[in-house]
Amino acid sequence: MDIRDKRPRLPHWMKVPLPHGEDYSRVKNLVLRQKLNTICVSGNCPNKGECWSAGTATFMILGEKCTRNCKFCQVHTLKPDEVDWDEPARLAETIKALNLKHAVITSVCRDELADGGAQFWATTIRTLKEVNPELTMEVLIPDFRRGNHALDLVIAEKPEVISHNIETVKRLTPEVRSMSRYDHSLEVLEYIAQSGLVPKSGLMMGMGETEEEVLEAMEDLVKIGVKVFTVGQYLQPSAKHYPVKEYVHPDVFARLKETGLKMGFRYVESGPQVRSSYHAEQHIHA
Repeated sequence: MDIRDKRPRLPHWMKVPLPHGEDYSRVKNLVLRQKLNTICVSGNCPNKGECWSAGTATFMILGEKCTRNCKFCQVHTLKPDEVDWDEPARLAETIKALNLKHAVITSVCRDELADGGAQFWATTIRTLKEVNPELTMEVLIPDFRRGNHALDLVIAEKPEVISHNIETVKRLTPEVRSMSRYDHSLEVLEYIAQSGLVPKSGLMMGMGETEEEVLEAMEDLVKIGVKVFTVGQYLQPSAKHYPVKEYVHPDVFARLKETGLKMGFRYVESGPQVRSSYHAEQHIHA
């Protein structure tokens, strides 16, 4: 029997409408024309239709080839191309053409670069705000693995929200995340919190974690000052990726949202379809 047949059947609450509409097509065509990447496509996000139809997208800088091999991620693990220093300008003009008020920017990991790509991140943030002065921004950054100097380059540009996802609970981190440590991610987030900017993080469920482990992770994040927390259902991109162990019922996500707000998070986005950038324009108020 093919290994794909062993994957749990998708429950009814995970089904979403197919992408459609004029706004969806406009975003798609403009992104292609400007030779940009979006995590919406590279990560096969289930909310792509909803977000693109609303004229928003999460852009991915520094190419589409990652130096890490996280077991949950659909982004290709290949030797990256040369850094494209014209990309920030193209991205800035695309955001202007789409008339976006808020943008989410993420990136692949570029561990082969001396600063992990931090200077490129800083240049991108600065360029986007120069071309779009009213733009608010969330940046979803890797850990850089370069200490606080790399983080300082990003923090100095003052994006409204700096996000870094722990992705899963502490016990599963060595199995799921490539070259990343749970405790190091907490250190990154705590440093962001100490900067005075809004720190944000999130994880996926359905990898075999327990609800108690998720609550422990949430407590870890609250203690270090994280203000925004997201949690959604993990979807296995292919038979070669980390397996889905469970499709978590919507009632569990509702319970986690209520508990998270009581813990002290300012915003909790919790639901089967939730991804890190879901309702991101609201999180700048945290």
